[in-house]
Amino acid sequence: MIKVVVVDDSAFMRKAISTMLDKDPEISVVASARNGQEGLDLIRKHDPDVVTMDIEMPVMDGLTALRQIMMEMPRPVLMVSSLTTEGAESTLKAMELGAVDFIPKQLSKVSLDIVKIERDLIDRVKTVARRKMRHAPGRAGLKCPATEAAPAPLAARRGAVKRDVVAIGVSTGGPPAVQKVLSALPEDFPAGIVIAQHMPAAFTGPFAKRLDNVSKIKVKEAESGDVLKPGHAFVAPGGKHIVLDQKVSRIDIVVTEQPKDALYKPSANVLISSVAQAVGRRGLGVILTGMGNDGMEGIRDLKGKGGRAIAQSDATCVVYGMPKAIVDADLSDEVIDIDDMANAIMANLYK
Repeated sequence: MIKVVVVDDSAFMRKAISTMLDKDPEISVVASARNGQEGLDLIRKHDPDVVTMDIEMPVMDGLTALRQIMMEMPRPVLMVSSLTTEGAESTLKAMELGAVDFIPKQLSKVSLDIVKIERDLIDRVKTVARRKMRHAPGRAGLKCPATEAAPAPLAARRGAVKRDVVAIGVSTGGPPAVQKVLSALPEDFPAGIVIAQHMPAAFTGPFAKRLDNVSKIKVKEAESGDVLKPGHAFVAPGGKHIVLDQKVSRIDIVVTEQPKDALYKPSANVLISSVAQAVGRRGLGVILTGMGNDGMEGIRDLKGKGGRAIAQSDATCVVYGMPKAIVDADLSDEVIDIDDMANAIMANLYK
């Protein structure tokens, strides 16, 4: 039985989340709290496997409570977040502090979305409960400022770059993992980077800005007409895909809603398959933490064209789903801890 404590200042939200979770026979909501301080007391008392945590609350807000949880009694925490720019900023900060994921705050007394998110909420709780504290601070959950980044090995800088496009596919637990990787790359990174992070539309812009602030390379949310170039990273906008268009002397980025039937938007499969078609063996695919197997078919296409692929290690993933898929399919050339991923990417550009 997975024990859950729900923390939210809204009585309706507490009831809605608790009712949805209690429908599953493997989950039990053992307590609910109205603010962060009350939540801390109940977590100490019940020792839950998972906590859902609102951000804006009286007495003690969710970020303050999250810091205390991670210092005193670390465990998986899912933030309850509004799908706004302000909500995105707070949620991204929560993930830096150690939260594993977020639940969109789409619920209201007149909302018809409750049933739609019920299955997703249950799946997330079950998945993060299984992972226990693989996400704990000191692994993917810690902020990694550019000023503390380890330099790429000099040996990796010798010779001509063989791969000049890096495609990253990532989902649950991704923001701090991607931040750790990009903030450790040098300003003169000799390849362009494209990123498909499963994330709502309101989140990808603030996410790209946060990455740009802590990285030596340039990072922005992708727009059609952007040109891929070394030392620049582009984040796919939420709700859309990005694909590459190889011209005679440049690589253009195209933002598109096609295919509309893709399970994820942005999709790692769509992105990486387009990299395979555009640049072939010049592509390097990187699959980081996330649920499901998005990216596996894209990596298969890339490998078929002579490209290379790296997977994040089980021990450093919040959710070992997407990387596991390419490892189990024998598509990964290397399996790398997140702390070593930036250096591994650098080295693989020359292989």
